[in-house]
Amino acid sequence: MPRRRLIHFAWFLVAYSVFAQTVQPVISEYAVKADGKFALTNGTLTPMVVVMEPKSFSITPDGQGVFRPLDRNIHVELSAMSARLEPGQTYYVFYKAHADELPAWFTVYSTFSSLQHHSGLDVRIMLPHTVYLYQKKPLNKEEINIRGATWQSATKTIVCDVENHGTGLVRVQEVRITGPHASESSAGFPLLPLGRRHLELSWDEKQPPDMLQLRFEHFNLQVAVVPNG
Repeated sequence: MPRRRLIHFAWFLVAYSVFAQTVQPVISEYAVKADGKFALTNGTLTPMVVVMEPKSFSITPDGQGVFRPLDRNIHVELSAMSARLEPGQTYYVFYKAHADELPAWFTVYSTFSSLQHHSGLDVRIMLPHTVYLYQKKPLNKEEINIRGATWQSATKTIVCDVENHGTGLVRVQEVRITGPHASESSAGFPLLPLGRRHLELSWDEKQPPDMLQLRFEHFNLQVAVVPNG
């Protein structure tokens, strides 16, 4: 690659990293139906075009999203399917959504691309706004199970599986580990109907952890952490 193109490529990546595009909020949750909005912000120095596309998804036990075309039983109305944003501009997209069966969930992917195309370089940024539509009746504590919470001393990690045996959607709001003299917390995650999430949590304290706690909206679950072997 010629030196001039290398310099231009480096400047372009710096511009994208310093003056980023954003979608806010990243996650919204609703009871039964959605009536909301999200903000698209062009933090770059060039005009951008944004194209919005709703998608359905599933989540693997390791927490990876697997996306597909929007399911037919989920109905999403967006105020716009595309928009042009000037440098520094924020644009609001309003939406309504409902589903034939609850719970339901989907993501609106916003794809940002520059109006100024350069030879050999066409960067597109895809950012999500994820919506969860909850069922009317929340899950019971008995429908969630924490299986096999063990302490792996060699890797200093706690390994366990969190299982949802119900047909409803629920969110783990916080994961907390406690030990003899310390505690640590990490962000939560959605637990889809009949879903399972495999967790590997780091613990850097000298003494092994004692307890693992999951905090939900209406209840908490905790189990003792068992040393492996």
